[in-house]
This record gives sequence, structure tokens and C-alpha cells, in this order.
Amino acid sequence: MYQAYWGLTRSPFRGHLDPGSFYQGATQEEAIARLHFLVDEQRTLGLLLGSAGSGKSLVLEVFANGLGTIQRQPALLSLVGVDRREFLWRLIREFGIESTASAGAFPLCRTLEDHLLANRHQQITTVLLLDDADDAHCDVLEEIARLVHFNHSRKAGLTIVLAGRTRRLGRLGEKLLELAELRIDLECWDLDDTAAFLKQSLSRAGRSTPIFGESAVRRLHELSGGVPRRITQMADLALLGGAGSNLSQIEADMIELVYDELGVVATAPQAESTP
Repeated sequence: MYQAYWGLTRSPFRGHLDPGSFYQGATQEEAIARLHFLVDEQRTLGLLLGSAGSGKSLVLEVFANGLGTIQRQPALLSLVGVDRREFLWRLIREFGIESTASAGAFPLCRTLEDHLLANRHQQITTVLLLDDADDAHCDVLEEIARLVHFNHSRKAGLTIVLAGRTRRLGRLGEKLLELAELRIDLECWDLDDTAAFLKQSLSRAGRSTPIFGESAVRRLHELSGGVPRRITQMADLALLGGAGSNLSQIEADMIELVYDELGVVATAPQAESTP
């Protein structure tokens, strides 16, 4: 829509999960390194936490892609809206195992356990990357805790990562929190990260010169609270607004305008509600 005006080959700020647009700041780099530690050291359960929009889902996606397939078998699932039976069925399907949609939870559970043990005998680590864990049904969380105990008792070579919002950590339940061996926190970006993200995104979209002035970068960071999703949303709207106003560069006033259009009354970490 605005690409031609700014001399871009594509939209630099895509709204969906796109590993090709991933910016690896210090907090992302540290998170991925800790995730590798969990798998390499054969730890059973880790937590990936951050505010809404901090990039947890994208970090999981990039990490899963980087694991490869040699001696690793990852499965990435969102836990939103699935019950225990569907959770087990989806996991089995992720591993390429055929199962009827009408299969009950017990046979699905046995199939999964058999697969985990088969992987162990082949010295393959099974990695479950479970997103939106703070929105999971109670029976799914109980099943995850059971899988943790199964791994401890059978040494099945299983690593589980639960990703969720920091402020809703308590929804995981006391049992899983006690079983967790490592907590990984995704912090919001600082001003340098915000500036570097904008520069990288524009460069990947074919732009070699800046579009956002220094005042715009500073104001964008302030109003977004350093939350990646909010930065992406506001930067995208600023490019659209700038093109519509025939601007040669985005400055702070355009950032404030799109901020008002989004209806943001507080930065994302402050606005996030607790249960």
C-alpha cells in the first residue's frame, strides 16, 4: 500500500509471525541461548516469560527452526482453546504419527509415551514448545505435569518449554512452577534495540536510507514501552500515514498521531490485566 512511495520492495513491518523479519536483540539472543541450554543439558521443563507482545511466539518459532532434525524432534503448539485429548492428538500429528480424530485420551497418551521412548532409544531428544501456556485448560496443564513426571521416571529424553505472560504466571499452577528448572524472561527493548530493529526492517525491505527521524525513533520507543509488537504496529501505521501526507521523513508528530489512532492509553506492560 505504501511500499512504492517509500521505495520498499515489501512491507517492512509484517503483522504475522515471520522468522525472516526476526530481530535478535540482546534479550532474544539470551533467551535462545538459554533454550539451547535446556535441550543440550536434557533439562525437562523451562519457562519462557514476557509481557504481551514481547515476542515469545516468534522466539519459539526461530528456536524450533534452528534446532534442525539431527538428534532433535521439536513440536511447536499453541495451547489456546484445546482440551487434553486434542492436545495429545495434535502432538502426535506433529510427530507424523497417524491417529483417528475420534481416538480417546488414554490411547493417545500411550501412543505419545511409546514415541518418546522410541526417540530415546534412537538418542533423539523430543522438544515440546508450548505457547500460550497461561491460557491452557487445567486438564492440559495436568497432562503436561504428568509428562514431566513420566520423563523423570523413564528418562525419556523430553524437554518441555512453556511460554506465557509474566503477569499470568500463576495460571500455570503450583505444581508446574515447582517442577520448572529454568525461567527465561524476555525483556522489553531499549532505545538502541528499537532503532536497530527499525533500521534492519527497512534494510530488509530494500531501503538503504532512514525514514524515521531521531525524534520519531525516540517517541516511538517511549510510547511503545519498548514492546516489539507495539513498535511494529505503530511503525507500520506511521509509514502509511506518512505516505498519505506526502512526507519525506517520519518525525515525532506522526508517531503521536498513530499512537492516538491506535487508542493506546498506556504502554503494553502497564495495560496488561491480571486475572
